[in-house]
Amino acid sequence: MTEDLSPAERAIERTTRHLDARSLRALAHPLRLQLLNSLRRGGPATASQLGKELGESSGATSYHLRQLAEHGFVEDDPEHGKGRERWWRAVPETINFNVRNVDQNDPEIRGASDVFLHELASTHYRETASWVADRDRWRDTPWEEAGNFSDMTLYLSAAELTELSARLLALIAEYDTREEAQEGQREVRVHLHALPVHREART
Repeated sequence: MTEDLSPAERAIERTTRHLDARSLRALAHPLRLQLLNSLRRGGPATASQLGKELGESSGATSYHLRQLAEHGFVEDDPEHGKGRERWWRAVPETINFNVRNVDQNDPEIRGASDVFLHELASTHYRETASWVADRDRWRDTPWEEAGNFSDMTLYLSAAELTELSARLLALIAEYDTREEAQEGQREVRVHLHALPVHREART
């Protein structure tokens, strides 16, 4: 219940869309996820602009943008849509996917879950690899050591992992107070991975 949440957690909840089976099926397509990610990070664009950016035809991007719009993930941008081309923008919300909210016994839903999670993992990989390839850009600047690129192993119960994830998300939310960068700020991507591991014992 939202009344049991902290102020930071309530702020997250107010702007969070929880995927159900219908919206998951609509979103679980690699190009649609790339389009949504591009609009969320790069701002409004036309289907043609997105097609050039992603190496797709404008017909393909236009079709998938309309599908995203039908399910409420993107919308028309009236501030830009004054010419012949239609401008799109992402709906400002956080997307949450909890596998317990959909029927994992349905092969179609299970397939959609796999596509969604694999594309999310691929996006995180691409962004991390891009930072590695571009790290000379930050050399001899305060940003060179400002980030964090680390991993660690903990031994936790399922309840402790749930608590840890919630506390980390609430802490991050305290810094998420502006829609645009202020002086001295840059766009920063935060990837949070806290995943149980299955490891076979050595013999």
